[in-house]
Amino acid sequence: MPSIASLDNAGLTLTSRAGPVAILRDVSLRIPAGQSLAIVGPSGSGKTSLLMILAGLERATSGRVVVDGHDYRGLNEDQRARVRQAGIGIVFQAFHLVPSMTALENVALPLEFAGDPAAETKAAALLGDVGLSNRLAHYPAELSGGEQQRVALARAVALSPKLLLADEPTGNLDGATGKGVIDMLFSLQRRTHATLVLVTHDERLAALCDRTIHMADGRIVETSARALA
Repeated sequence: MPSIASLDNAGLTLTSRAGPVAILRDVSLRIPAGQSLAIVGPSGSGKTSLLMILAGLERATSGRVVVDGHDYRGLNEDQRARVRQAGIGIVFQAFHLVPSMTALENVALPLEFAGDPAAETKAAALLGDVGLSNRLAHYPAELSGGEQQRVALARAVALSPKLLLADEPTGNLDGATGKGVIDMLFSLQRRTHATLVLVTHDERLAALCDRTIHMADGRIVETSARALA
């Protein structure tokens, strides 16, 4: 199966007042297209940093990162942004919706940036897919946390990304609401045939994915696959 993303000895070192800090150390990973992958590990293990490198939001300071055929080493910030727009959807723990825009406008935004003349029509359909047809004109402050995360999910898949990245998408939600969001996340992944990379502290959630990698101290220390029924 072809890989949608690969890392070869990727590292991330950031500077601090105390000197260089190694966030990621020699990470090598292949992510097959269409797979769901969970990244687990304690706080500070490098999970989110790995996700940010895949998204091109952070640039690896060593090694090689290739996403959808694009070698990030040769791309500047604007070029990596175009890679994101063309094929990567991101769901954050903190939602990151534009507060001055309605749910419909938030979801339509990436479609409008892409020049889609039917942006609002498609956005309304996506919000219907996540059960928010009656919330199109509501602003983020008028929505519950679960509803805001569903808007964020609809926005993330608006351009039918090949790679869907989710960073603790239920971290700010209660158990029942979080389960509903996760059900929708996996449903949208299956419908769009996207590859899902999910950062989570929840081992039960990780068990829903095809494969799990465990991180500690900036390294992958274990890899496991889901047991087939």
